[in-house]
Amino acid sequence: MMLNSINTNPGAMIALQNLNATNSELQSTQQRINTGKKISNAKDNGAIWSMAKMQSATSSSLNAVKDSLQRGQSTIDVGLAAGDTITDLLGKMKEKALAASDTSLNTASFNALVSDFTSLRDQITKAVTNAQFNGVSLVDGTTSKLQFLSNSDGVAYTVNAKTLSLVGLGLTATSTFANAAAAKTMIATITTAMTTATNKLANLGTSSTGLDMHLTFTGKLQDSLDAGVGNLVDADLAKESAKLQSLQTKQQLGVQALSIANQTPQSILSLFK
Repeated sequence: MMLNSINTNPGAMIALQNLNATNSELQSTQQRINTGKKISNAKDNGAIWSMAKMQSATSSSLNAVKDSLQRGQSTIDVGLAAGDTITDLLGKMKEKALAASDTSLNTASFNALVSDFTSLRDQITKAVTNAQFNGVSLVDGTTSKLQFLSNSDGVAYTVNAKTLSLVGLGLTATSTFANAAAAKTMIATITTAMTTATNKLANLGTSSTGLDMHLTFTGKLQDSLDAGVGNLVDADLAKESAKLQSLQTKQQLGVQALSIANQTPQSILSLFK
């Protein structure tokens, strides 16, 4: 039997407790809708929040990895572009040496070919010298390898340098010919230099392909990490919207229930009439 008392109203206390619980849940739902997250801080779920923060940090650090790999791509591309120019120059040098090996040439024609050969030779040095990206080169012989970031732990992705300078191709800054016989010998020398250059460029091309693939993988990994973090902390807004409407209705009913419970003590007045 319920005690009729003006000091204690059990019905009102229960109604108030239920209304407070509804208000608290409504506030939580509104926060999820406002932020788009079901877990926005450690207070919501410490373990999941910590896991999401760690994965987000890893994903963010991959931006530095992508920047490093893209810089590597550009450095290799510059080297490959220089290599294409160098192989073209070697082809023209071979053509000049072949023409100069003709013993029927007069002195003026021979000297003109020597001049052309020397000019082409010097252009190789210029091409190699200018083949830099951000002050770094893979083909000028100043380094044996370059290292770029490959993951969020700082593990290096190594690209071996390929020297395309005259010395790297078996030539010298004074390589030339003084007569038809020397020109004929130079043909073989230039052919060997072309073989060396194309082999080195092929290796650089392979390194470039590998770096491109790793950059693609890094991008996919970052996307997967971001999606995983979203699965952990993002709110289902369709579900939260439906829940919001339900809680708003429940809140209105709770207010009415509390109002009814608060009227109970007034019925005691009828006992004194």
